[in-house]
Amino acid sequence: MWRRPRVVLWAVVASVGLAFLVALEIASRHYGTPGPITAQAREVIFPPKSGTVLYAAMTLMLVVLTWRQRFLAVGAAVAIDLVFWLVRWAAGAPTMFGNGALIVTLACAVIALTRRTGRERVLLLQGVGLALLLVAGRKTGYTWLEITARTRPMVLDQYIATADHALGNPSWVAGQLVRASGAVGAHVLEWVYIQLAVGAVVVALYQLRKVAVERRFPTHHLVRTFLVIGLLGPGIYMIYPVVGPVFAYGADGGQFALADLWPNTPPPLGTPQAMLFDRVTPRNCMPSLHTAWATAIFIHSRKGPRALRFLGAFWLVATLGATLGFGYHYGADILAGVVFTVTIEAALRAFDRRGDRRGVLLACYGATVFTALLLSYRFLPQELAALPWLTGPLLVLAVASVVYGYLRTVRLWEREVRPAAVPRPRRETQPELV
Repeated sequence: MWRRPRVVLWAVVASVGLAFLVALEIASRHYGTPGPITAQAREVIFPPKSGTVLYAAMTLMLVVLTWRQRFLAVGAAVAIDLVFWLVRWAAGAPTMFGNGALIVTLACAVIALTRRTGRERVLLLQGVGLALLLVAGRKTGYTWLEITARTRPMVLDQYIATADHALGNPSWVAGQLVRASGAVGAHVLEWVYIQLAVGAVVVALYQLRKVAVERRFPTHHLVRTFLVIGLLGPGIYMIYPVVGPVFAYGADGGQFALADLWPNTPPPLGTPQAMLFDRVTPRNCMPSLHTAWATAIFIHSRKGPRALRFLGAFWLVATLGATLGFGYHYGADILAGVVFTVTIEAALRAFDRRGDRRGVLLACYGATVFTALLLSYRFLPQELAALPWLTGPLLVLAVASVVYGYLRTVRLWEREVRPAAVPRPRRETQPELV
């Protein structure tokens, strides 16, 4: 079994992932903060940062269980959380839920190793691994953000803000619209922005709904794309550190902000240069991973029922409104995030099809466009801002070409898989005499 190529591949992936987590743990300890492994281990007992994420992760694990086992798992998680809540309330400690979900997930891993055998053990371990990967991905993201703030003192916001003139300064426009919408609109966008994992889990549950019956996972699903986005995105943060308009040009930046301009006054054109910023604010703008994840939710919701398609479209639009309207991202970040996701989707689907030539070419083209966008933002921002009527549409057209290529390639793949329709014999309205 260990000589099979797919088993070897997954063994290598697991080893690399474990080494990556250990390296992040060591780097975090070097900067005096707990790493992803320590932070996650503490949440078995101490109040977690996000109980919603822990329950969402456990929900993904439940797809491999029967309905009776699901009810038992959820009931055990709620009972454990209730006990923790009562103890913390009596001790005057901060109350938070989520420990029960994590404990039940870990208990299922123990059950898989001690009580299951063969295919059933592998399936349950896959479900547990899927849940823990979602949780570990979030912890890894927090660690990456801290590392970017500590290791990248200079930021490139002036370059992005200058290039954003070609797109009409969308963050400033969206910021004014969000302010005009009042508290209700702002609260809705904020909830969607923070609870991105909820939309992802809803779509993923639809895709994984047959796992308990078929006893196997589908070849491609949303969680894979989410994890790859979270793995590759922070590496680009290190190459292209940007803090966002609300910090670089707003009051949230404090003494490090160039001026208090966002969202009322667009930044003036000038010669951009790297600028010093604090060691606390994450450099997490380029590309916009929230946009990337919301785009992945939208793509994977297209094959679902109407309600799921509506959810995917709403989550994408609301996320775009939040990322721009709260001043967390520039318009240039949004374009890069869309290309980033479509390229990853193309690469994953090409891999599933054993390196399909069209998928590989599309992934290479998407990577080329993504690189060209980053280079143009960095080295041609003034040229982009000088001719907005030309460069703005060209930037959007470059992104649209990648999206169009993806749609065309996927349709060709689906046409190859779909069995050819047999024409039905034509019935004559009036039989003829022979």
